[in-house]
Amino acid sequence: MNQYLEHLNEPQKEAVEHTEGPLLILAGAGSGKTRVLTNRVAYLIDACGVAPWNIMAITFTNKAAGEMQERVEKMVGSGSGVWIATFHSSCARILRRYIDRIGYETNFTIYDTDDSRQVMKTVISRLNLNPKVYKERGILARISAAKNELIDPEMFRREAVTSDDCNIADAYRMYQQILKSNNALDFDDLLVKTVELFQSDPEVLAYYQEKFRYIMIDEYQDTNTAQFLFVKLLADRYRNICVVGDDDQSIYKFRGANIRNILDFEETFGGAKVIRLEQNYRSTQNILNAANDVISNNSARKEKHLWSDHGAGAKIRFRRFDTAYDEADFIARDIAERAASRKCPYSSFAVLYRTNAQSRMFEEKFVRENIPYKLVGGVNFYARKEIKDLLSYLKTIDNGMDDLACQRIINVPKRGIGQTTVGRIASFAAQQSVSFFEAALRAEEIPGIGRSASKVAGFTNQIERYRAMTDYLGVRELLETIITETGYRTDLEAEKTPEADARLENIDELISKAADFEETGGGAGLSEFLQQVSLVADIDTVDDTTDCVLLMTLHAAKGLEFDSVYMAGMEDGTFPGYLSINSGDPTELEEERRLCYVGITRAKKELTLTASRTRVVRGELYNMRTSRFVREIPDELIEMDQETGYGMRRDDRKEEQAQGYAGASRSVKTKMPAFRPRDFKVVKADHLDYTTGDRVRHVKFGEGTVQSIVEGGRDYEVTVNFDKAGVRKMFASFAKLEKLS
Repeated sequence: MNQYLEHLNEPQKEAVEHTEGPLLILAGAGSGKTRVLTNRVAYLIDACGVAPWNIMAITFTNKAAGEMQERVEKMVGSGSGVWIATFHSSCARILRRYIDRIGYETNFTIYDTDDSRQVMKTVISRLNLNPKVYKERGILARISAAKNELIDPEMFRREAVTSDDCNIADAYRMYQQILKSNNALDFDDLLVKTVELFQSDPEVLAYYQEKFRYIMIDEYQDTNTAQFLFVKLLADRYRNICVVGDDDQSIYKFRGANIRNILDFEETFGGAKVIRLEQNYRSTQNILNAANDVISNNSARKEKHLWSDHGAGAKIRFRRFDTAYDEADFIARDIAERAASRKCPYSSFAVLYRTNAQSRMFEEKFVRENIPYKLVGGVNFYARKEIKDLLSYLKTIDNGMDDLACQRIINVPKRGIGQTTVGRIASFAAQQSVSFFEAALRAEEIPGIGRSASKVAGFTNQIERYRAMTDYLGVRELLETIITETGYRTDLEAEKTPEADARLENIDELISKAADFEETGGGAGLSEFLQQVSLVADIDTVDDTTDCVLLMTLHAAKGLEFDSVYMAGMEDGTFPGYLSINSGDPTELEEERRLCYVGITRAKKELTLTASRTRVVRGELYNMRTSRFVREIPDELIEMDQETGYGMRRDDRKEEQAQGYAGASRSVKTKMPAFRPRDFKVVKADHLDYTTGDRVRHVKFGEGTVQSIVEGGRDYEVTVNFDKAGVRKMFASFAKLEKLS
């Protein structure tokens, strides 16, 4: 079986051949971990005689699962029977079969983020909580964090200390009650309920322990407590658990990821073997040296050192600009120039930044330079109104208990069913302890509904008819029938607007998705289709065939690679963020440094780091200090700039020392001062070129007349009555008004 080993390096071969007992593969960035995993699967089947259906491989994205499935099938043949899926997809498949053992129907609905927010909005209203204090997003974040740690509503309530905690506990309990009554689960529930199933039903657990004798988990550093327990329960019988990960790339603490899962693996699984994959097949050595030097400043890590045989490669460029606009302008022009001069595709470039808010200026500059781009992390395809509408039809047909979906489409397209009628149906449903759809079926019994009862009956009859069609129509045909018969397509075509045309294109894309599902689903039905589309992540929607520059946060870039990477906003306070610098918790800063390491190692050939001397924060202009992560890169790895002679680094340090910044030295032993926004002063002009009554021009608001100028301690506050934008107050240094002659 040498074909599975001949193209592997020695540590990779060792990882493939070690098949029995717990194994930790510490796979550095770009070290070929997917190759190891796929070859290990094939080796288990062909060399060790393991039945394919006794192997489980878990990944974190559908994209990664699809790639692994494709590679395995090329090696051992199609339809191998190996279970390759994400955590959430795996749990959904298990629950589809056995969730009735813990009190749910097997045709449950999976709620996305918008669905959960709608439920929480209802919860806040019912509990009479102040919506200005208790925001849906904030409460859901607390609930998600609790679920990641397997804390149920009762436990949350017992541990509540403050009145705020008690209110959150009440919201958590009611939120779960509504989900249960709707026969729905949110994303976190998929894991929580699977663990609950395993713990409460030894028969089901024993079945899957026997089924999955060999378990492999990718990206193990990103697992949370619920995922850890899911894996541990499955692996307890045979202990053939192989986890692959890189503690240096653990960047999802905010989602509940627990880096201790990988750091403590040997303690959890006694007798575990550890293999390090340190040869990088992606990047040049200069890029890897920069990554190694930055991450070496973290203490909570397992030692490893990436190396490559691709040669030293180009040095890392660092550029510092006066403003963030200048930074964005440079990156846009640089990409345009390089793409043209080298005749390379735009898809070989990526711009990475810490927060989504930084994307705006890049979008403006890319449009101006006529550079095609895709913003990763924008509106998810499945979150668009027209798509959610049609999916709500399918959900209502599949699961009549899903009140949220039913209420969304009872008057879409318009049937003359108003909110008053919807409210009466909902009240009747609550009184009778039935679902919204069941109440709608009994519309004639509802007091005060009047002539609307016939309109509601028209809707329920239509749903019942579609439900009957599922016996002989596939998902695509059912979807096309709904779109046509409800008049959804006709209404959009009648609008004759670009927006309506775009929505029609999205609908056609959904139909194509349904057709593709039927071709590859092996006879799977409506429930499976809805499950598949509900578990799509942003990165799964990236089209590899589209030639455009990708704009994305550093978190979204995980798992990707590009010839040329631009990391923007490399300033203390931006990246790392001031909250992590000033938190007093060293693990916060270490998480940011791991994120920087991830960003650096996305680059294959060229890495450009950019920063701004000034940046607008909450509408005010602040001086910014170059990121400590840049300062942790040795000088010899930084490209010298022709204008300044030294990559704009030495001058940078002189500036910092002149302005009284402590800790400007690159020594990691130097104690850095606490970062606070007030440490930075707004840049105030010596004088203004305009006065009250003058006509001025603003880059965004256009032309206007200066009404007043107030000199403050930090800056001039200027009030301008713009011809089109109305009266605006702004700081002069931020506004950059141009006087008109």
